[in-house]
Amino acid sequence: MTTIYMASEEALVVARKRGARWHATRKLEGLRPQCVAVDPRRPERVYCGTFGRGLWRSHDAGATWELAGEGITQPQVMAVAVSPVERAGEFGVVWAGTEPSAIFRSEDGGATWHEQPALRKLPSAPTWSFPPRPYTSHVRWITPDPNRSGLLLAAIEAGGVMRSLDGGSTWEDRKPTGPYDAHNMAAHRLAPGRVYASAGDGFGRAGAGYAESRDGGETWERFGEGLRHHYLWGLAVDPANPDTVIVSAAHGPQQAHSPQAAEAAIYRRSGGGGEPWQQIRDGLPEPRGTRVFSLAANEAEPGVFYAATHEGQVFRSPDGGLSWERLDIAWPEGRGTHSGMPAGLAVVEND
Repeated sequence: MTTIYMASEEALVVARKRGARWHATRKLEGLRPQCVAVDPRRPERVYCGTFGRGLWRSHDAGATWELAGEGITQPQVMAVAVSPVERAGEFGVVWAGTEPSAIFRSEDGGATWHEQPALRKLPSAPTWSFPPRPYTSHVRWITPDPNRSGLLLAAIEAGGVMRSLDGGSTWEDRKPTGPYDAHNMAAHRLAPGRVYASAGDGFGRAGAGYAESRDGGETWERFGEGLRHHYLWGLAVDPANPDTVIVSAAHGPQQAHSPQAAEAAIYRRSGGGGEPWQQIRDGLPEPRGTRVFSLAANEAEPGVFYAATHEGQVFRSPDGGLSWERLDIAWPEGRGTHSGMPAGLAVVEND
């Protein structure tokens, strides 16, 4: 059974397909969910970070939830990830990133946590600053490498992409060629060392919002040809083809997130060389009036992508991002459609 998890300001939405229609339930209402991650080897284990109420975990594919164990010292959990390769017994190693910027590690399914304090001691740390709240910053995204145990990348909003080669014990500061304001990142099991990043760096600088690394985050290269919108947000990679990438983009942060100025689009790039990006329109809303999408791929569905809007619409592409169809989702009675910025999106297969 395919399950979609959408974290937003209002609730964590859990949608499952029954027959031809999707049915949604709302969890963690009022807790301001920010991010969601699933253990790739134990998909019944799900983690959800909230703004002000800590990290929550589920052992039954999102049916019930409990507050994670002690050790995370900040209640604003902005990023969460589970390693596909680094295991501790039956559990995948779990990472949680907070505001102010700090990273915590759990080896027992979220029962206990330990900070990796070297991150906060990096030379660039005093310069990290999140523009809407300039007195602070946060860990926006965490990407454990799917092929190399211990390799971990963390995006600071805003401050750069930091890298650890030893499971978080020590950290390398941002690379000169790397993205400064990465929003989403991905790595690929079929392309060892390859890392993808969508960033706000391109705001005001054509082509600078998308970056790739071929050496695990040591060096980076920009690929912006074809992008008319340069502030990038969502990112997903085809599980079966590391050369097929989609991003969601806007002209700037206001067009990305403000309903009054909204204009956003989805772009696709395939081939792995110098191919330009192509804007995709088939089956999607008009760019004008649309805020940036959150994007995801399902490891069990080669060539399939998912996109979620602020208004609770969810779209699925069966052909590698070339065309899209809106999913028919039955919402809880009396609740109407889900709304709020989809800060986290995950799609997995459950038994």
